[in-house]
Amino acid sequence: MGLKYFKPTTPSRRHMTGPDFLEITKHKPEKSLLLPLKKSGGRNAYGRVTSRHRGGGHKRMLRVVDFKRDILDLPAKVIAIEYDPNRSSRIALIEYPNKERRYILAPVGLSVGQTVISSNQKDIEIQTGNCLLLRHMPSGTLIHNIELSKGQGGQIVRSAGSSAQIMAKEGEFAHIKLPSGEVRLVSLDCHATIGQVGNVEHEALYLGKAGRNRWLGKKPQSRGLAMNPIDHPHGGGEGKSGQGNPHPVTPWGKPTKGYRTRKPNRYSNKFVIKRRKP
Repeated sequence: MGLKYFKPTTPSRRHMTGPDFLEITKHKPEKSLLLPLKKSGGRNAYGRVTSRHRGGGHKRMLRVVDFKRDILDLPAKVIAIEYDPNRSSRIALIEYPNKERRYILAPVGLSVGQTVISSNQKDIEIQTGNCLLLRHMPSGTLIHNIELSKGQGGQIVRSAGSSAQIMAKEGEFAHIKLPSGEVRLVSLDCHATIGQVGNVEHEALYLGKAGRNRWLGKKPQSRGLAMNPIDHPHGGGEGKSGQGNPHPVTPWGKPTKGYRTRKPNRYSNKFVIKRRKP
């Protein structure tokens, strides 16, 4: 994938970038792998807004992505690379010998015609797109779509351009360095996919105008210090004043802007060897 740059014909076009979609080989999704996607607008079952700044956006259909890769020891052929509006990465359409088709995350270097496989066997080739047990991967391997519990399906390292690395193996656990810098223990019986998630240039996208955020379903956010005191703890004051609060808080008075919210007695703390940098 690459980026295309626009001529500054309008103020919003200046500096705007967008994907060129040259890696996309199929422009209509696989109908058998589509589900309707209903939007909530950030509202719960009572109709009350519980997540602010959500709403609108282009209508979408959900692509059913296979994060489990549970068809074992059957090679699948990549027949297309497609766009997915629900994630930053691209997805690959693969077909098994029994003609079953599935979507997987498309890693860097995966191309149409290539063969990928998911297996618990030891002698499978270490190749981009193959899904193996962590115990059968050498240290230093770049991986993504990592399971945290055996058979649960990949849960972490799934966004565009991200990858984790196997640092070491000790006992029944692998030391995995995550994109955040955190080093975490993951069971050797968990699966992961080899390679780095594709669409690496996604982080360099520059939207250029507020409207592109509205297309994505994101509504504008008002700064707390621009509000009245009744609406936000940072609000009020004469003229153009600062937040006044030495510890920035949310509209409900809880600390924010860098405040760590991970619970000290969280069950998974025993699996974290090194915390990410704040």
